Amino acid sequence: MLLCRVSAVSQTVARWGRRSHRGGGLLHRALSFSSSRCHGVSSGEGSAQPAEAVPAQGLYRDSVLLPRTEFPMKLIGQKLLDRELEIQRECGFAELYSWQRERKAKKEFCLHDGPPYANGDPHVGHALNKILKDIRNRFEMLRGRQVHYVPGWDCHGLPIELKALGDLGTSGLSPLQIRQKAREFAEGAIARQRAAFQRWGVMADWDQCYYTFDGAYEAAQLKVFQEMHSKGLIYQDYKPVFWSPSSRTALAEAELEYNPQHVSKAIYATFPLVTLPPKLASEADLGSVSVLVWTTQPWTIPANQAVCYMPNAQYSVVKRADNSQLLLMATERTASLAALLGTELESVGTFTGSQLEGGMCKHPTVLDKEVPLLPANHVTMTKGTGLVHTAPAHGMEDYSVASQFKLSVECMVDGEGKFTELAGPELQNLSVMGEGADKVISMLKACGALVKEEQCVHSYPYDWRTKQPVVIRPSKQWFINTASLKDKAKEVLQKVRVLPESARGSLLVMLDRRTYWCISRQRSWGVPIPVFYHKDTGDALINKHTVSHIANLFKEKGSDCWWELPMETLLPPEVLKKVAGPVTDYVRGEDVLDIWFDSGASWAAVLEESDSRADVYVEGKDQIGGWFQSSLLTSVAARNKAPYKALVVHGFAVSEKGEKMSKSLGNVVDPDTVINGGKDPSTPAYGADVLRWWVAESNVFSEVQIGPTVLSSARDSISKLRNTLKFLLGNLHGFDPRTQAVDPKEMHYIDQYMLHLLREYSIKVTDAYSEFDSSRAIRALQAFIARDLSSFYFSIIKDRLYCDPEDSLGRRSCQTVLEEILDGLARSIAPILPHLAEEVYLHAPGHDKGETLFKSGWIKSSSVWRRPGLEEAVEGACAIRDSFLSSIPGKNAAQYDLTVAIEPGLLFELMESLQEEPTSTSSQLTELMMAARTTLTSTLPRDLPPDALLSNGSFLINLEGGVIREDSAYSIAVVPTSAARCPRCRRYTGQSADCLCPRCQSIVSVAN
Repeated sequence: MLLCRVSAVSQTVARWGRRSHRGGGLLHRALSFSSSRCHGVSSGEGSAQPAEAVPAQGLYRDSVLLPRTEFPMKLIGQKLLDRELEIQRECGFAELYSWQRERKAKKEFCLHDGPPYANGDPHVGHALNKILKDIRNRFEMLRGRQVHYVPGWDCHGLPIELKALGDLGTSGLSPLQIRQKAREFAEGAIARQRAAFQRWGVMADWDQCYYTFDGAYEAAQLKVFQEMHSKGLIYQDYKPVFWSPSSRTALAEAELEYNPQHVSKAIYATFPLVTLPPKLASEADLGSVSVLVWTTQPWTIPANQAVCYMPNAQYSVVKRADNSQLLLMATERTASLAALLGTELESVGTFTGSQLEGGMCKHPTVLDKEVPLLPANHVTMTKGTGLVHTAPAHGMEDYSVASQFKLSVECMVDGEGKFTELAGPELQNLSVMGEGADKVISMLKACGALVKEEQCVHSYPYDWRTKQPVVIRPSKQWFINTASLKDKAKEVLQKVRVLPESARGSLLVMLDRRTYWCISRQRSWGVPIPVFYHKDTGDALINKHTVSHIANLFKEKGSDCWWELPMETLLPPEVLKKVAGPVTDYVRGEDVLDIWFDSGASWAAVLEESDSRADVYVEGKDQIGGWFQSSLLTSVAARNKAPYKALVVHGFAVSEKGEKMSKSLGNVVDPDTVINGGKDPSTPAYGADVLRWWVAESNVFSEVQIGPTVLSSARDSISKLRNTLKFLLGNLHGFDPRTQAVDPKEMHYIDQYMLHLLREYSIKVTDAYSEFDSSRAIRALQAFIARDLSSFYFSIIKDRLYCDPEDSLGRRSCQTVLEEILDGLARSIAPILPHLAEEVYLHAPGHDKGETLFKSGWIKSSSVWRRPGLEEAVEGACAIRDSFLSSIPGKNAAQYDLTVAIEPGLLFELMESLQEEPTSTSSQLTELMMAARTTLTSTLPRDLPPDALLSNGSFLINLEGGVIREDSAYSIAVVPTSAARCPRCRRYTGQSADCLCPRCQSIVSVAN
C-alpha cells in the first residue's frame, strides 16, 4: 500500500508537506496539454457525447453510460424569468428570513440596513447595495448564523416634499396637507422599491421593515434627542449655516454637493488704512496705504466687519509702478500679484503680521464705518493676498473670529437669498448670487476700491436636492455640538474595522471638518423638534419631561399629532407644572429635524437592545459624511460607543465608460430592464442572477461599471457555469449518495485528491465571502472549474464514468466525488446565484422532495479529505504526465505506451501505489497518464525501439515542512502502441481491430 510504504520510509512523517511551488507548477503545466488528449472536453462538460467516447451510431452505444439530466443547458427570455419566479415560490424565498430567525443558532450576524431614500424608482445603485448585503447575509445564514437584517426607508425630507407637491408648491396648504401628500408619495416609492428588492432575491421579512415616518421609530429617535439634549449637546443659537435659497431651509454638510466647475466673479478690492498699526506708524512714513483683499463672494463685502492677517507671516507695503498706489499684502504673494496686475510692485517696507495689530480700515461701501485688522489662524497664502475680508454672517471661520473679538454678526440676506433693507436701498431685494453681486462690484468700482475683477472656477457647495448653489447666512437654528464629540468619536472609530482601510482617513477628515451640526429644518415633512416657545419672550421650553411626553404621543399617534392635537394635550398640566406659566403662554415650534438625524438614530429604533451594535454597516462612499457619520455621532453622544463593529464602503455604479449615469447622456441602466428586457431586441432579459453576478464579480471598493458588455459577459459566465453543473448532474443519474457513496479510504487516489482540492476551494471561497470579497470567490470558482475540473479531472474520469460497469467501485468512487463537487459548487455559488443554486438542488440526488439548499447549510468539506501522502502521489504522477505530454505535442496520448523509470526511493514508492503491477492498461497511474499502457520500472529497458521518445525530469518531495526533502529523478520512454482501438470505449487496449478490449468484452457479455 502506498501510504504504508511511504510511512515506512519515515515514521516521523505525520503528514505530507505540500510542494511550495505547486502554483503554476507541475500539475498545472501538465494541464496545458489537455486539449490534445483523447478524453479531453470537446464542446463542454454538458455535451451529449464525449470526444471519442463512442461512435455517433454504434453497436455498443446502449451499453455506454452517457450523461442524463433534465437540467437545461440554457434558459433565456421568458422561460428564464418564469423559472426564477417559480424557484422563488417553490423554494420559499419569501419565508426564508423568518425561518432562519426562528431556528436555534449559537451566533447572530447583524447587518444594519442603511435606509434608501423613498423618493423614486429603484436604480442600479440600489441593486449594487442591496445585492452586496444579501450576498453576505445568505453566506452567514448558510454557515449557521442567525441573521438580523431589517430593511428600512428614509421617508422624510425636502426631495419627497417637492416631488409630492409638484407644481402646487406649499402655498395655501397646511402642514398636515403637505405631510399627507408627502406620505402618500413616499409610500408609493417604497412599494416600488420593495417589489424590486424582492425580485432581486434579497432575503428579508418584507412585512417587518422600518420606516422613519413610523410613530414607534420617531419615538425612539426623540429618546436619542432627549438624551443628547440632557447632556447639553443639543442647543439653540444664532450662527452662520449653509442655507439653500432654492429650498428655503438650512442644510447640514451632508446635504451638500460640491460643484468643482462653479464660476464666481472674484475681485481684488482695497480697504484704505485710516489708522496705521502703531508699530508701523513708528517705523516708517508710509502715507496713504490701502489693504488689498481678495474674495470670490463679492456680495459679502457689505457685511464686512474686519480684515484678518496671519500673525507669523511676512507682509509688505508695495508701490505700484503704474500709479504709485501703496498696497499692503503678504510678502510671498507679491510676485504673483505683480503678474496678475500687470505692473511692478516695489517694496517700501516689510513687517511681520503681528505688527499689523491695532490697524483700522475704512469700509469701502458703508459710509463712516471702520473695521479692524485682526489676527486669525485660517488665513492662508495659497491664493489671494494673504489678507482676508471677514464677514461673520457669511463664513464659518469669519464667525469664529467674530466670537473671539465680539464683532457684530449682522445678516443682510433673507431666506430667498436676497439683500434685506439692512444692505441699503441700492441693494435691497437683489439676489446675492446674481444681480446683487454685480451691484456690489459696481459700487466698489464707483468708489475706486475695485482693483481687479476676474472669472474664478472653483469648488462650491450646492444643495444636493435642487442642484442650486447655497449661501452661508446666520439664522436661529438648533445645533449639535459635534466639537465636544469629535475626540470620543475618533477613539471609538479606531476599534471599528473599515473596508477598504483607505476609507478610514476620509471618515476622520469629515469628522474634523464638522465643528457643529445644524439639525433644524424649516419644512413640514419631518419629525417635529419637540420644543415650545414663550409667546412674549421667545424663550424655548424643552426638557426631559416635555420631550418624553411628546415621544409617547408620537409612538401612539404618529408625529402628525404635533399639528392635530391642541396645546393642552401637547403640554398637559403634569408636564407644565415643571415650569411657570399657563399653557396659553406657549406656541409649538415649527421646525423639523434634519433627515440625517432621522436615519442616524436608526440604531436606537432597529437594533437588538442586548448589544445594539451591528456587526457591519454597508453603504456607498457618499455615506462617509452622511449616515456613517450621523450614526456614529448620535451613538457616541447617547451611549459612548459606535453603533457598528465594521464598515464596508463601496463605490458608485457608473457606465461602462466610467461616466456618472444621467438621462442627458443616455447611459442610465435600469435594473428592471436588465432583468425583464427592454422594448429594443438589443436589451435581452437577463434575469436576477445576472444582475447579482454583476455585483459579485465587480471590485465594489472602486467605481462599479455596468452596461451591455458587462451584462453580456456576466450571462456568458453563468452559461459556462451551467454547462459544468449539467455535466455533473448528468453523470449522477441513478446515483444515490445516501446508499451508494464510497468511503474516501476506498476511492481511487485521483478521486481522493479531488476531494482534497474541493476542500481547498471551499476554504478559499469561505475566506473570500468573510471579507466581503465575492469577486475573489468568483475567481476561485472559475479557477477551480477551469483548472481542476474541466482541464484535469473531467478529462481523466470520462472513460471510467461511461465505460466501467455501472455499479463498479471505480465508477461509484468517481460519482461520490462528483456529487460532493456538485454539492460544494452549488453551495458556494448560492450567496451570489440563489436561483441557480436552488435549481441545481432540485435536480441533485441525495435529498428528499421539498428540501431546499438554503435550509441545509454551507459546504460540507471534511478534514479527512486532506490525507497524508495523497497530494504528493497525484502531483508526482502529474509531473511525469507533464513530461509525457510535452514529448508528444498535439498527439493523442491514448495512442502511446509509456514507460516510467524511477530509481528506488520515495517517488517510486508513491507511483507503485498507483500501479502495483509492473505494466498495466487499467491502473490508476495509466488513467492519470491517459496512455494506452504504462510500465513502471527502476531503469529504462535497453531494447527500446528506435522511434521511442525519451525525456527526463525530476519531482521534489517535501516532508515535514522541508525537514525531509528528496529530489527524485525520473526518465520516460514513449512509443506508439501496437494495440488496436476498442470499438466500445475507444481506448487502444484491444487485441485486434473491431475486437472489444477485455474490460468491455466482460461488460457486454454480462449485459447480454
